[in-house]
Parts: sequence; structure tokens; C-alpha cells
Amino acid sequence: MEWRVEDRLVPYPEALATMEARVAAIRAGTAPEMVWLLQHPPLYTSGTSAKPADLLTPGRFPVYAAGRGGQYTYHGPGQRVAYAMIDLRRRRSDVRRYVHDLEEWIIRTLARFNVKGERRSDRIGVWVVRPDRPAPAEDKIAAIGVRVRHWVAFHGISINVDPDLSHFQGIVPCGIQGYGVTSLVDLGLPVTMADLDVALRQTFEEVFAPVSVIPSVARNPGVEDSSLRSE
Repeated sequence: MEWRVEDRLVPYPEALATMEARVAAIRAGTAPEMVWLLQHPPLYTSGTSAKPADLLTPGRFPVYAAGRGGQYTYHGPGQRVAYAMIDLRRRRSDVRRYVHDLEEWIIRTLARFNVKGERRSDRIGVWVVRPDRPAPAEDKIAAIGVRVRHWVAFHGISINVDPDLSHFQGIVPCGIQGYGVTSLVDLGLPVTMADLDVALRQTFEEVFAPVSVIPSVARNPGVEDSSLRSE
């Protein structure tokens, strides 16, 4: 397992190309699985179930077809995106179980900051209860989007650390209306991206497997390089 933290805003097309290349390499057995932590410039992505009417302010930010499941999602600075390129053949070939494990990864990560993240059977993502507000007093703090090709999963999760929450107003996030969006800082927690990254690695190892930390470098992580690989 390879773990990479990117120290720049990564354009979405570059991220897609990188994931495609790494998925092909994982399937061919020429590269290890990888978790890639990054941030994007402000943008919207549309999943395979996205409805045009849910893009409320066309032209506000670029919109990219993601190829993953789900509907419209916002990505931008202050949000930690974790792309997980995972070979389900090495675990259980069970997509539902994999999504459950991604949720568990998020929930355990939030718990490190005394935030209780919760699943909802009728809503995708991870939610927090807001008792300080009238019902429905729940906000979404993390999103999940997955695509699986030949049992290799990619895309992954995003957790709101301190993004501009007004940017979510340009879409109906994940097609879910009537609920808000929050972040760790919005909840009153002075969490940094570095703080979150430490928690993400620790909890990933609890849910999935040990990882090796690879320093961020200015190259395409989908390209095999023996100096950067670890099994």
C-alpha cells in the first residue's frame, strides 16, 4: 500500500488521468494500491446519476464528469479529498462492504476530533447532528463516491476541514435537499489539514491495512517508479 500527500491544488482532469493509470497498473500487477490525499481548485463534479436541474448556478465553477456513482459534488480548497485505489480482489469482492468500510474510515477519523459521524440509510455520506438548530438538524460533513473497474476501486472520500461552505450552494449536493453542509472548523474545531491527515492514516490502517508514507513529489503518481514503490 502506498500513501501519498499532495502539497498543491491538483486539477481535476489530472487527478482522473492519474487514477486511471494507477488502476490499470494495479490490475496488471505492476504497481501497488495507493491512497492519494489532495485538494482541488474550486469545481463541481457530476456522477453517473447527476440531474441537470441540481446544478443551480451553471458557470460558477468548472463542471467535470467524474465517471463515479452519485450526483453533483463540490471540491475545493479546505476540503481533504482522499482517492483510494484499492484492489478488492485482495480483500472481499464486495462493493457494498467496501463502501461501508469507507464510511467507517470517515467515522473513525472524525472520532479522533470528538465528532460523532453517523450513517443514514436513506442518504449517502457521513452526517453530524446539530442540536443547536431546528429540525432537520443534521449536516453533511463528508462525501463518498466510488467507481469499480475489474474489481479495482477508485475515487473515494472527501472530508470538509475548512472549505468555503457557500460554494456548496451552487448545487444540490448529492441530490439531497433539506439538509446543510458543515466542516470541522464550522463545528468550532481548529483542525488543520495536517491534523486530519495524521488521523486519516491511523484510522485507514485500522480499517484496511498498514501503509508506507511516500513524500509528495511533482510527478504523476500513476506512473510506476521503483524508487517510490513499497509493497
